[in-house]
Order: sequence, then structure tokens, then C-alpha cells
Amino acid sequence: MWFFARDPVRDFPFELIPEPPEGGLPGPWALHRGRKKATGSPVSIFVYDVKPGAEEQTQVAKAAFKRFKTLRHPNILAYIDGLETEKCLHVVTEAVTPLGIYLKARVEAGGLKELEISWGLHQIVKALSFLVNDCSLIHNNVCMAAVFVDRAGEWKLGGLDYMYSAQGNGGGPPRKGIPELEQYDPPELADSSGRVVREKSADMWRLGCLIWEVFNGPLPRAAALRNPGKIPKTLVPHYCELVGANPKVRPNPARFLQNCRAPGGFMSNRFVETNLFLEEIQIKEPAEKQKFFQELSKSLDAFPEDFCRHKVLPQLLTAFEFGNAGAVVLTPLFKVGKFLSAEEYQQKIIPVVVKMFSSTDRAMRIRLLQQMEQFIQYLDEPTVNTQIFPHVVHGFLDTNPAIREQTVKSMLLLAPKLNEANLNVELMKHFARLQAKDEQGPIRCNTTVCLGKIGSYLSASTRHRVLTSAFSRATRDPFAPSRVAGVLGFAATHNLYSMNDCAQKILPVLCGLTVDPEKSVRDQAFKAIRSFLSKLESVSEDPTQLEEVEKDVHAASSPGMGGAAASWAGWAVTGVSSLTSKLIRSHPTTAPTETNIPQRPTPEGVPAPAPTPVPATPTTSGHWETQEEDKDTAEDSSTADRWDDEDWGSLEQEAESVLAQQDDWSTGGQVSRASQVSNSDHKSSKSPESDWSSWEAEGSWEQGWQEPSSQEPPPDGTRLASEYNWGGPESSDKGDPFATLSARPSTQPRPDSWGEDNWEGLETDSRQVKAELARKKREERRREMEAKRAERKVAKGPMKLGARKLD
Repeated sequence: MWFFARDPVRDFPFELIPEPPEGGLPGPWALHRGRKKATGSPVSIFVYDVKPGAEEQTQVAKAAFKRFKTLRHPNILAYIDGLETEKCLHVVTEAVTPLGIYLKARVEAGGLKELEISWGLHQIVKALSFLVNDCSLIHNNVCMAAVFVDRAGEWKLGGLDYMYSAQGNGGGPPRKGIPELEQYDPPELADSSGRVVREKSADMWRLGCLIWEVFNGPLPRAAALRNPGKIPKTLVPHYCELVGANPKVRPNPARFLQNCRAPGGFMSNRFVETNLFLEEIQIKEPAEKQKFFQELSKSLDAFPEDFCRHKVLPQLLTAFEFGNAGAVVLTPLFKVGKFLSAEEYQQKIIPVVVKMFSSTDRAMRIRLLQQMEQFIQYLDEPTVNTQIFPHVVHGFLDTNPAIREQTVKSMLLLAPKLNEANLNVELMKHFARLQAKDEQGPIRCNTTVCLGKIGSYLSASTRHRVLTSAFSRATRDPFAPSRVAGVLGFAATHNLYSMNDCAQKILPVLCGLTVDPEKSVRDQAFKAIRSFLSKLESVSEDPTQLEEVEKDVHAASSPGMGGAAASWAGWAVTGVSSLTSKLIRSHPTTAPTETNIPQRPTPEGVPAPAPTPVPATPTTSGHWETQEEDKDTAEDSSTADRWDDEDWGSLEQEAESVLAQQDDWSTGGQVSRASQVSNSDHKSSKSPESDWSSWEAEGSWEQGWQEPSSQEPPPDGTRLASEYNWGGPESSDKGDPFATLSARPSTQPRPDSWGEDNWEGLETDSRQVKAELARKKREERRREMEAKRAERKVAKGPMKLGARKLD
């Protein structure tokens, strides 16, 4: 039976990357890039090959191997694993680059900032302070070759080969035997005449040499230290203390840090303060963390990119996951996210963003909505539809106007990624409710604007059902910018309407706005009318153009449709919504349920009609559709319980009276215009002409879109009957022509829908006959119901109080 010896190098969990070792190390070690076999994560591997006749160097390497395993400090090169055999030594550390190679690469890329150098030197001095003051060890090898830089730009102290104790135990310092390293020794070592010098200040001299090399390049000789060269002026006084010939006046590492951290010192800057706070963030108070994250985003632009990616970002993610940092981490988080690749963004930030959307914190939600533009490109459609949109739609029902506004604006970014159900059904339902019932005029305006911008993403059937009705309703809004948005919405989506809709539905609505009291509304209305008329005229001149003009009407949703119209309209959500917060705070607005048209001045001599107030239905953040369904269900159940006791005669009489008022315009007297308009939504919801009757919500787009917002002006030369001189005194006062036109509907009934004319003088007799027949039918029905009730009471007798009727 054969036994084979196991190869320890082959079984080692780390492997070398087959490439030449990195240079810059004058000692016995060779630095190689490596990776962990199981995960592929990058590491650095220091390799020492045992050679015959080099026992002294082998002992130095083994001592360094032991030091690496036992010394643990954030500023000392982190030991991960090691391998010791008869042929080699392997020390595995975090992935690092020698400082000399790092500085050369940064100079080629544009130079190293003083902020980075200040923090790097701070880390090396901190490591020396740990060794000298806490461990009583002398490093004995502080130089450029002993400093390494990790991927976050953090400087780490290595080169532990020649370390020895400052207390006398363990022998004297090892002999280096390398001239490149001996040039960093202080002058007192050259004059020692063979005696052992255990001055802790020797490392401070070497620190001065390191500072000189960082700013001026490799040190040619010790005499060059007399000229500071490119060392910053704020650091020169402290540098001179380090390279002083008298070792007694050299400062301790802790005092050197204190001097450099003084106000105006080289290490007194925002970058160093940020790093120090991040190192102690786990023990900071919540209020301190909040303040730190609020101020962090202002400084990130000046910080190195690698530092932001590999040090700030993990701390931000940890603060959100475990520190309850809240919304304050969002701004710096997305700012750091700009430095990530698409793959890194998906792995590190998107999971956190998805989790944030489920938060109930209003500050978190509004920050996410405001900054959605920074991460929307990294979200895929399944994630948007299943994990983000269901949480975002709650913002439409929020009682805070700012959240409702940001939710509407966010739909511009989410719409291209929404599926059929969410975009054409769920989103349109919320838009309809906001436009019809929201009490804030700017939010109604933004809803109209957003609908015009996302109209090209809607399906053909939804566009036909929604757009005309929604923009028509906007033109009747009491808030002037909403009426402007309605007109611009028509213009921006002009290629999505058939010629019949343009002529029969859109132009009548736009013509009514030509007498709007706001000049901005009239100007946009005239511009839109000219656009639609030129389109109709071109098709009339050449009917073969009809197919080309209507090519987008029945086409599938496309992001590019309507782009040209939107550009000439010159409108954008930011332009309109920038006024929203100011208008909400300074201009209280009324919900459109109170009135659907602007109130215009009444000319002198005409009594102002008393408007009939319509109570607005209070809306809560709950399920408003569910409330309507519950109400209907309750009414049905109560009706079933009181089926035989219901006074059907009175109900039918009320219904007939409503029908009679609709049929006989002359019986209602002079009804104020405000009263008619305020109830127009309730009338149109009963109308069979509604194209969107499948929606049960009161705020559907189709509520009375056919009803014009103002009376059509009579043709030129036509005079009203009241304007003739019938023998009485003639009034010479004439008001504004727009005000006169707006006042006429208050004294004249107007038709309920487009295309109906007021022929009441010719049909008065027929209406009277109908009313008489209806009255007789009601009377017969009432007598019949009374007879049935009497028969039941005689047969069953009186019912006991509280008894439930059974079938």
C-alpha cells in the first residue's frame, strides 16, 4: 500500500495569480497578488523563499511572520492567513499596493490631493503611536517600502521584519544588511560605536524621511532632508522637529498628531474629521449621526472616489440597516452611488432602495421620490411593478400635499417601466381621483401635466377613453394654471386624437376658453385652436393625408409618440410644479367639487346669483373606493330589511321631479350658473353617454366632459331679447364683454350636453303632457302600494318590536 505526502501549498486555501510580483520592496519578501480559492476575493500574498546560506534573513522573515500574526491594529497591515514550510513562507493579507507604486499611479492620473496625504500620514503616525506607546516596540523600518495602500486609499504600516523591543528584552535590533534601508537610520545610530541604541525617537526620524519622500520623491541622501522642498508650509515646522539632530527634542507620535491636528494645522480638515467620525460611528449618539450624515453630502465631491466607494458607502449601508439613520442617509448614499458600476449598484444599493420604499417614515418616502431620477435607471420592470409601485401609490392618498405632489411627479419616471394593469388601470384611477377631488389646485395642475407627459405610454384604448375627458375637465378647473395645463395637454398629445374627436370634442372645449378671464388661458387656447384647425384644414384639402395624420391614434404605446407636440408646447412638470409648494402655503385653493368653472365678474345691473354650496366629500388616507362599496352594501342590506315598509311613492316622486327638471328647462326658473356647474358631476355620472362608466369612482375622468365650461357666444350681429328697447328706460352702462358673456348663463339655462339646442318654446306642450302622465302613474302606484300594505297587516297582525322578518 502506497502513501503519498500531501503538498501544503496545494492544499492552501489561497493561490497566487500567475503574474510577476509587484516591485518596490527592497527587503526579503516578494509581494504577489492572489485570491481565495473558494470565493475568488482578492488578497495580497507576501512570499519568502528559503535559500541555502541565508539563515540570518530566514530568521528575520520568520520573526516578521510571527509579528504579523500577533499584532492587530486598524492602521497595521491586516493578517488573514499564513503558510510556513521548509521551502517558503506565505503571509496572506488584505489586498494592498505598495505606497510608491500607488503614488506614481496617482501622479499619472492627475496628482494626489493633500487631503489624502494628510489622512494617510495620520494613519501611519497612529500606528507608530500604538507600537511605541502601547507595545513598547521600535519599528526600525519606517520608509516608503514599509507602507501599503488598500482599495479605499487607507495607508497601512507593514515591513515588520526589523522590529525589536524598546525595553531591552529579546536582544538588539536585527542587522538589515540592505543599504537602501540603512539610509533612513538617524544620525545617532552611526555614532553609536557598536552599542545598542534603544531610542524610541529613531522612528520619528524615519517618519520625517517618509514625509519628505511622499512630497519630493525618493530620498537620494540624508543631507537632502535639510531642504523641505514641496512639503506644505503648515507641515514644515512639525517636519523640522522630526529630523532634528538631537533625539531628545523629537516629539512623541501622540504629540506630533496633536500638533498637526491643532486649528490651522496640516491634519485639521474635513477629510480627516470625517474619517475619525466613521471610525467611532458605532459609539456616537443618534443626534450626532444625524448631523454628520446631513453635512456629509456637501463634502463628498472633494473626497477621493475610492474612499467614497469602499469606506463611506459601507458605513452608510450599515447605518441604514442597523443604525436607524433614516432619510438623512439617502442624499449621500445616492451621491456615492454615482461612482459605482451598474453591477455594483444592483448588488449594493438597489436592495436597500427597495427596502426603503416599504418604510412608513414620511421623510424617507419624500426623499426617495425627490431623488428617484438618480436610481430609476438601475431598476428593472419586475422590481418596479411588484416591490416599488404598490408602496408608491399610497402617496396618492396621503394627507400631506407635498407627498401627493412628489408622488405625481415620480410617475414620469416610473411610467415607462409599469405593466398594463398598473399603468392603464391603477394609475389612471388615482389620477382621476386627484384631478377631480384634490383640494390643492397645484396638485390638480401637476396631475394634468403628468398625464400629458405619459400619454404616449398608455394603451390605445386607454388614451381614447381618458385623455380627452381628463383635459376637458382640467379646462373647467377654478385654478388658472390647471386650465392652462389642460390646454397644453391637448396640444402635447394632438397626434393621439382622431379628426372626429378634434372637431367634435376638443375644439368646442377650447373655444369656450377663448373668453376665459385669465389672459394666459386665452392665449394658449387660441394657439391650440389654430394648431387643430390647421390640422383639420390640411386633411380637408387632401383627404389622403388622413391615414398618415391618424397613424398614432390606434398605435401601441410608444415613448416617442407626442414628443414633437410636447416640445412646441413648451411645458414641463418642473416648470409648473416649482410653484406648487409656494402656492400650497400662500394661496389656499378649493377642491374642484365646489365648482368646475372659474367665477367671472358679474356686470353692473345684473343681480349676482346666490351659489348653492356643495359639501365636499371628505377624503381620508384609507381606501376611498372601499368606502363607496361599503356604503352601497349597507344601503342594499337596509333596503332588504325594510322592503315592504319603504315609501316607494315618495322615492319615485323625487326621481320623477328630477327628470321633470331635466326635461322642462322652463319650470326651474332662473338657476344660478354656479349651482348647475357644481352638480354637473352628479348628473353626468348617471348619463349613458359616459365612456368610462366601468369605473365606480366618483372622480372618474368621464364625469361630465361633454358639458362645456361656458356658454357659447351667439353669432356676430345677434342680439338677445333683453337687449331690445321695449319702451322702458335704456341702460347706458356696459361692462366688460367677457364679463357679459360669462354672466349670461346665470340668467339663462344652458344645455346639459354638446349638440343640444334650447328649443323650449316649440316643445312646451309636449313636456306638459309628459308631466301629467307621470303624475297619474305615481298616483296609481301609491294607491297600489297602500292596498298591499293593508292586506299584509290584516293577515299577519302587528309585528313585535325588535323582531326580525324572515322569508
